[in-house]
Amino acid sequence: MPRIADASGLQFKMLNTSKGPAVWSPRSQNDKDLYPLFAQHVLLNTENLTIIQEMVTEVVVSGDTVKGIRTERGTEIGAEAVILCSGTFLNAVMWTGTEGTEGGRVGERPSHKISDLLTHHGLVKGRLKTGTPPRIDGRSIDTSGFIPHNGDEHPTPFSIRTASVRNRMACWATHTTEQTHDILREGFERSPMFTGLITGSGPRYCPSIEDKVSRFADKTSHTIVLEPEGLNTSSVYVNGYSTSLPADIQEKGLRSIPGLQTAKIQRLGYAVEYDFFFPYQLHFTMETKAINGLYFAGQINGTSGYEEAASQGLIAGINAALKIKGEEPFILKRSEAYIGVLIDDLVNKNTEEPYRIFTSLAEYRLLLRIDTVYDRLLPTGHRLGLIPDEVYEKWHREGLIDQQIKERIDRSKVSPDTINPYLESIGEDVIRETVVLSSIVRRPSVELRPVLELATDLSIDVLDEHPDCVHRVQTATRYSGYIDKQMKEVEQFTEIESKRIPEQFDYRNVNSLSNEAREKLMRIQPSSLGQASRIPGVSASDVSILALYLR
Repeated sequence: MPRIADASGLQFKMLNTSKGPAVWSPRSQNDKDLYPLFAQHVLLNTENLTIIQEMVTEVVVSGDTVKGIRTERGTEIGAEAVILCSGTFLNAVMWTGTEGTEGGRVGERPSHKISDLLTHHGLVKGRLKTGTPPRIDGRSIDTSGFIPHNGDEHPTPFSIRTASVRNRMACWATHTTEQTHDILREGFERSPMFTGLITGSGPRYCPSIEDKVSRFADKTSHTIVLEPEGLNTSSVYVNGYSTSLPADIQEKGLRSIPGLQTAKIQRLGYAVEYDFFFPYQLHFTMETKAINGLYFAGQINGTSGYEEAASQGLIAGINAALKIKGEEPFILKRSEAYIGVLIDDLVNKNTEEPYRIFTSLAEYRLLLRIDTVYDRLLPTGHRLGLIPDEVYEKWHREGLIDQQIKERIDRSKVSPDTINPYLESIGEDVIRETVVLSSIVRRPSVELRPVLELATDLSIDVLDEHPDCVHRVQTATRYSGYIDKQMKEVEQFTEIESKRIPEQFDYRNVNSLSNEAREKLMRIQPSSLGQASRIPGVSASDVSILALYLR
């Protein structure tokens, strides 16, 4: 059984390495801090996976098809598919004050050649900027007057394979002051953003501190949240203080914030400006339309945020593998996942600023609840080989429990004598006659668990062993009217999505289209009427005209 030890001598075990995927088995809470080493070990010991640490300088393209990559040392690696996830490194410049330094991240060089090469092959690029706040030493902070921001007391695990988790870190909130704002204004004349040195658009929803002070001049303070960067480091991320102001202003302003008077800066904040490629040039698989076999993922598509980048990488990786295997592509709909919403928005909308995914962008968000995620995605994950058989079988068993509970509340009837004492105890109106149990569960204050105990013959053991099942059925029952309405909308959505538009369709032949609609349809080349209807600038009448022409 192989082991790995870090500098402190702590060890972890790798189980089942000969029979299947490695299993993380920490021997103590401290051992859990070694997870990065475990992940690295899994990657390095994955069959048929070669990891090469080298600078890629060129994507090799022949005609309109990718052929591989070329490294800084001149090594050419052939490939049927290439996924480019270059982050903020394409022609990147970092700014602190008026000092610009080439690089996509501190201490790491930018990539120059790839961006221009892709432009040569017909891809259209733009320029964006993002920023990061200073990192400070947590041991130099006085948290006595801060507001604690604790995590959930009983957090829900992300994975069905995780039984339970607990929070071990807390964040702290403080705020800027009018003195802070006055100090920051002193540096505006040396700000790369205000002096025009930075030309790229920044993120709307997480602006720099100087941008907030300038745009919201009437505000006397802004919230600052101090976030520990890990269990094994003293580094603290100063959320809300993203900045590219000069070093002296950053430090002086930071120390004017209550609790940070003696803060030690480990790394200054900076802005980074970089090239991206407009994502209307992508298929929903994340493959570029101009170059067959080349996929983009992450900030190269104009997004901002770790979750956004990771989800694009997942979809690009799956589809690249499926393409090589000659199988059907994997595309998530807007009604199936937030990833589907994100990619659909990227392909259909014009990216003028870094894109972030919000729940408000999903019209079917009532269906995209955390308690439905396995029903929506786990069967597909199993089919793609990402979900082990035992996990799939566990989900299937829980689905049968869900169905059993739902059938009981839909068929069982409850009398006033049985249920009224419970209704009175929670302040709900009593009933006068026998009713179907599901009508009681739809009341906002009613909890399903006590109702099941009172009015059905389901065993207590079943309810104790499957609390998630009880919660899922309760939610689905309580909001069933709204859910049914959204399901009908999804049916209509699916119907219009099924009306396909031929590839390379010439919209110049459709005379009655508006000029704006024609220009955007020709640029994006939607694959269906549904996609065409979601393009900004394409009206309902344009869609009707197009549907009539295609018919």
